[in-house]
Amino acid sequence: MKTSFLPFSFICFVFTLQHLIGTTHAAPEPVLDITGQKLRTGVKYYILPLIRGRGGGLKVASTSNNTCPLFVVQEKLEVLKGTPVTFTPYNAENGVILTSTDLNIKSYVTPYPCAQPQVWKLLKVLTGVWFLSTGGVEGNPGFDTTINWFKIEKSGKDYVLKFCPSVCKCQTLCRELGLYTGDDGNKHLALSDQVPSFIVNFKRA
Repeated sequence: MKTSFLPFSFICFVFTLQHLIGTTHAAPEPVLDITGQKLRTGVKYYILPLIRGRGGGLKVASTSNNTCPLFVVQEKLEVLKGTPVTFTPYNAENGVILTSTDLNIKSYVTPYPCAQPQVWKLLKVLTGVWFLSTGGVEGNPGFDTTINWFKIEKSGKDYVLKFCPSVCKCQTLCRELGLYTGDDGNKHLALSDQVPSFIVNFKRA
């Protein structure tokens, strides 16, 4: 897999206008795990697929010939829950994770083989497809860190992960994340208009 690194200004203008910020959302509400408990900062969770039988939870792993950074992919076996993560919102209300709120997602792999942080970010890999990888920056909201911010949105009774940052006054992409099958055979969590939204729920690790 050939990985390319592009400035965020390029990302801002690639997709068509229908994917840009401008949609409205319901008021933020607490995100719930599969037991009905509110997601909280500092607590580790597994991100699991709503539809079972097509793979397990999300994990970070080296793919193809790339050792670092690690990419966010789906476990191939349904019984595997993936890599636990924490969510760190830009603004946390009493430590509760809310929908439609900018947040960083950080994986916890031990041992971790890379020098970069385990924070998720967008990484350009293919034309029109941005895979998610580790190596992002936690906190410090602004234009330079926009590719590190994601949101959890409602999808019926369940949820989707979305890239639609509002941490800076800049026009950028706004789209739900889906699974894109790469040349390496892995199902990558990705930003692309070529894949449907990946509907998920959360389980405390």
